[in-house]
Amino acid sequence: MAKRVWALSLMLVLTLPLANVARAADYVIDREGGHASIEFRVSHLGYSWLTGRFNQFDGWFRYDAEAPEQARVEVEIDPASIDSNHAERDKHLRGKNFLHVQRYRVARFVGTGLRVLDKDRLLLSGKLTLHGYTRPIDIQLREIGQGWDSQGNYRLGFSGSALINTSDFGMKSVLRKESRQVELILEIEGIRQ
Repeated sequence: MAKRVWALSLMLVLTLPLANVARAADYVIDREGGHASIEFRVSHLGYSWLTGRFNQFDGWFRYDAEAPEQARVEVEIDPASIDSNHAERDKHLRGKNFLHVQRYRVARFVGTGLRVLDKDRLLLSGKLTLHGYTRPIDIQLREIGQGWDSQGNYRLGFSGSALINTSDFGMKSVLRKESRQVELILEIEGIRQ
């Protein structure tokens, strides 16, 4: 009996560190499968909403529901992939007054911390590099769901949004005040690696 208790205790001591490691998992954002999007919306002169998206981006995140504060996120966006469903406007947005994609070929977000706000909301803090400027931003998130898909992949999804000001990123064009604030809308589904 003593040998059995000792063996069980030893097994428990050896597996506890592994249990903590197993909870944290890395996920690749599933853009290829069409299960993620980075969209935006901005006021058009205060009269209506102009919406669009970035078609090319890649990223990953690490998440553990038991220790969300240890989350890590990195996303790279191709600003030239901006798509507002209007070719002339997109050409203008890619130009020097806005994204200046010939000079700034990558926009990058790196998460610096995650806090639980309540049972349904998280706050992801990080640094966004856009148009040659790096600024802190906060993204309000909520977990949508998680589980196994029909191909045997484990998936985890979040929905979020953030507000940024174009002037904080050096875009000092002739935009009216109400058009300088951009809402980013994020739908992120990751596949566990």
